[in-house]
Amino acid sequence: MKNQEYVEQEYRKACRYCEHGQLSSDQTVVLCPKKGIVETDYLCKKYVYDPLKRVPQQPRATMTDFSAEDFSL
Repeated sequence: MKNQEYVEQEYRKACRYCEHGQLSSDQTVVLCPKKGIVETDYLCKKYVYDPLKRVPQQPRATMTDFSAEDFSL
């Protein structure tokens, strides 16, 4: 249950991340076998989070914090 608490705090629930739904080709609606065609932000009581549908944000690179001395031997 600890992981589920993290997921609920970190991400907003939406049908685009549900294991039942499938995102349409133009990515504006979700094709759901339970509710039919719904908006990506829609949420029903059959919602089950699928972590594989989430696209993680890219980490920011901070190469400005280093100097030339850091890379010399």
